[in-house]
Amino acid sequence: MHHFRYSGETLHCENVDLAAVAQLYGTPTYVYSTATLVENIDRLRRGFGNLDVQVCYAAKANSSLAILRQFANLGAGFDLVSGGELRRVLAAGGSIKRSVFAGVGKTEAEIRLALEKGIYAFHVESEPELARINHIAGLVGQRAPISIRINPDVDALTHAKVNTGKSDSKFGIPLKHALLAYEACARFKNVRIRGVQMHIGSQLTEIGPFQEAARKLAALAAELKAVHNIEYISVGGGLGIVYKDALASGSPDWWAAQPAERRPLTPEAYGEALAPILAPLGLEVMIEPGRFLTGNAGVLLSRVEYLKRGSGKNFLIIDAAMNDLVRPAMYDSYHEIVPLRRDTTRRALVADVVGPVCESGDCFAHDRQMQEVGEGEHVALMSAGAYGFSMASRYNSRPLAAEVLVNGSGFELINARETFEQSIAGERIPKFLQ
Repeated sequence: MHHFRYSGETLHCENVDLAAVAQLYGTPTYVYSTATLVENIDRLRRGFGNLDVQVCYAAKANSSLAILRQFANLGAGFDLVSGGELRRVLAAGGSIKRSVFAGVGKTEAEIRLALEKGIYAFHVESEPELARINHIAGLVGQRAPISIRINPDVDALTHAKVNTGKSDSKFGIPLKHALLAYEACARFKNVRIRGVQMHIGSQLTEIGPFQEAARKLAALAAELKAVHNIEYISVGGGLGIVYKDALASGSPDWWAAQPAERRPLTPEAYGEALAPILAPLGLEVMIEPGRFLTGNAGVLLSRVEYLKRGSGKNFLIIDAAMNDLVRPAMYDSYHEIVPLRRDTTRRALVADVVGPVCESGDCFAHDRQMQEVGEGEHVALMSAGAYGFSMASRYNSRPLAAEVLVNGSGFELINARETFEQSIAGERIPKFLQ
């Protein structure tokens, strides 16, 4: 559920008319709902009942400073995959001491930085990385806290590019090698074992893969607790969100109307299924959600530039492009597209919704049926709060979009639209070309 809805004939985020945001700040602009962010993290925590659960928000989903600060204020730690994300959390006032550092390619500089700032644990992805962490920790006179990421060889039943728990994935250490890896770890004098971790993929919509992987990891965790006295077990993130019927899914009535076999996985069902597997371990439980917390909390506002009618094909050309929201081009992802002002008297339009970038791949939807809209009107691309702005680029020398955060009946600009001068500020023409 979320806080985007039509009030009368205009689309609102909480109590804010999104047309007012588009008029004030222009487009393309990302808009996020504070109430949805708060509700999402609260539902995840409550889903696990009385278990001791630590939420580490996966900053890669949306690393805007205001979003990071919001989760820091709500007591979250952070799941980090780069030194840049770590610095962003610090800039936002977040805690590194309750955060974890993941990723297969941690550099020496990133490991040093994390140690200096008091990282809660490194999630180690390979034996060579473990040796590097031990070496650097020795140089700085620390014992680095580590957990090994286990690859349980479970198919997450999701898109191939975000399926990370299979044996052919670059992530983690195979489950069958886990005990040997921990034995090796125990021999390093500059590291200390803190826990065990896994993450099998993103945008999971079925509970089965979570349960299968959790059972495998729990069995290992019980052994590790007995031998190495581990403190926590992390089951990663990956809980999916609704992309089709995204606007309707903001209503409890929509959820109640879904047949049981078609009902999307909820945080309550997720927690209820995993808690019995994890509770007997007596360990702190860590979860690392990203998309679930921010995905349906954001939309991308865009202005219609042209309605181009072709021979057998219509094109709705908007001012947002694949550089602003790359998911449809990169993953063939679906985003619901709705007008900011609905008008039931208008006829339906079937069109490809495309951006202005000089690529055929710059397409948000093929043969999408929607209300006819024309030049100067606005649309919202739903469920755009995760992997939207955080994956944006300047392709075609387009500036980065603006970002706005709504809180009740008020809204503030949290990231100004990039100017051309800002986009080239770090560039130089060498003397031999002058």
